[in-house]
Amino acid sequence: MVKDITTKAAFTGFLTTFVGFAASFAVVMQGLYAVGATDAQVISGLMMLCFFKGLCEIYLSLKLKMPITIAWSTPGAALLVSTGALAGGFPAAVGAFVVTACLIVLAGFWKPLERLVSNIPLSLANAMLAGVLLPLCLAPFTAITDFPLYGLLILFAWLGMSQISKLWAVPTALAVFAAILFLGIGVTSQQWQSVGQAAFVMPEFVMPVWTWQATIGIALPLFVVTMASQNITGYGVLRAYGYAPKAGELFWVTGFASLLAAPYGGHGINLAAITAAMCASDEAGPDPKKRYWASVLSGVFYLMLATVVGAAIAFVALAPVALIKAVAGLALIGAFVGALKGAVGDAGEREAAGLTFLITASGISLLGVSAPFWGLIAGYVMLVGLKWRAK
Repeated sequence: MVKDITTKAAFTGFLTTFVGFAASFAVVMQGLYAVGATDAQVISGLMMLCFFKGLCEIYLSLKLKMPITIAWSTPGAALLVSTGALAGGFPAAVGAFVVTACLIVLAGFWKPLERLVSNIPLSLANAMLAGVLLPLCLAPFTAITDFPLYGLLILFAWLGMSQISKLWAVPTALAVFAAILFLGIGVTSQQWQSVGQAAFVMPEFVMPVWTWQATIGIALPLFVVTMASQNITGYGVLRAYGYAPKAGELFWVTGFASLLAAPYGGHGINLAAITAAMCASDEAGPDPKKRYWASVLSGVFYLMLATVVGAAIAFVALAPVALIKAVAGLALIGAFVGALKGAVGDAGEREAAGLTFLITASGISLLGVSAPFWGLIAGYVMLVGLKWRAK
């Protein structure tokens, strides 16, 4: 088994962890601060999220022999930002995290939900994936507006190496990004010192407190957002690449992991969408049956990251988010093209797939639920109508 690990899988696993952490950790930090967490509690929450994300990726990927990639709930963190401080402070928020985790575990054992998620049409799954990936695939070009020199250096490094070896195109772009961080942005010695100091924060247990305000204001919306915007989206990405695990198992395992992380400040763990495309695509290797090693290694890197998450937060925060997303976008261009191809492959479903793609790419949010869910719903309704008229 171990002999199946390739350089491509190892690098994809590393890049998945780097992008998954760097692209959205700031949102999680803001969300935890908003509901009353201290500096130490924020680092504790991120540390436990990384730890249990890693365990879930390793366990599920090895058990199912599929590239199961796990993320924290970024839309959920955004929800926390908008919610703000609660009566009862951060312990009340932690109590709400526990309730949300229990609801996700229950959803994993509810067969009607599993059947519904498992039967997502492939054309709509691909269209949704393309819509999810589009904003990030545009990031390398929008970064040029904010950082013309750095953005062009990263882009030309990727373009130049892709003409020689596609395998090393993204690593080259990442190397240029690292060089920019060390040499170009101008990090002060005081900032480097803060990175070292942040490495010694330990997990902090918070006794959960249950209040009806937190249950209604955080737990229920967080459950809906996590299921609709993350778990259903993430499962759709797996379907788009031909993987069809039992949705219920994925839900209850991540829900149980969320339950363990909650008392330490972790707000929620779920299926990944964007980073899932990295490990499920040919970026992780030519053989779909062996791509799960990229997710396994991503899990290993998350476990390593959990031990130094305080320093990692301080280090990654030194880089502009636009440049981090630029590297991620270059890594996902192939996945985006493949998703578009899968979305329009069936002539009878193209209009419905197009609607799903456009709504997902629009980034709209209704009732606190993000665009991928509404894109799937609209596309499915249109698909049902098209098939009904064809009878």
